[in-house]
Amino acid sequence: MFLLRDDISDIAAILEKGGTICYPTDTIWGIGCDALNEAAVARISAIKGRTPEKGYVLLVSDLDMLKRYVPKLNPRLETLLAYHTRPLTIIYERNVGLPAYVKATDGSVAIRLPQDEFCQKLIAALGRPIVSTSANKSGEPFPATYGGISSEILGAVDYVVKYRQDDREPHEPSSIAKLDRHLELEFLRD
Repeated sequence: MFLLRDDISDIAAILEKGGTICYPTDTIWGIGCDALNEAAVARISAIKGRTPEKGYVLLVSDLDMLKRYVPKLNPRLETLLAYHTRPLTIIYERNVGLPAYVKATDGSVAIRLPQDEFCQKLIAALGRPIVSTSANKSGEPFPATYGGISSEILGAVDYVVKYRQDDREPHEPSSIAKLDRHLELEFLRD
């Protein structure tokens, strides 16, 4: 179990202090930080070599945390998220209580409820959303396993999570969807 190799409270403390981590999610390995710490988010942009206008995917621990930042969560989305079994990132377009530096230029933000116990416990320990962006330089292919992460990325973060480093099964990014103007689910990446 991951608790024997990584101390979640220590990792949460790194995030609370504005640190960055490289960690496994329910999809691919990511670079993460406290999504409510502007300096940490800027540091991730620098590590990836990407402009911040694109916005970031954020991970929340559960539906209750999601509702803190998306107070007018559509009931259809709430039901979908409660029962969906595949990793699914939803783009929320308005009325999201998150800072502009994690949103896209149009004000939207992508949020996922990870189905990985490690991620859920880490986010709950921090008590705030965590940025989740692929552990690669902008424009390069995402790493399907830990072994695909460059030494440059691993050396740039404050902590590299040990959990799942030996996992050789390749992973894919999540599906991405949003509600269209007719309140129908539109998949942008499946």
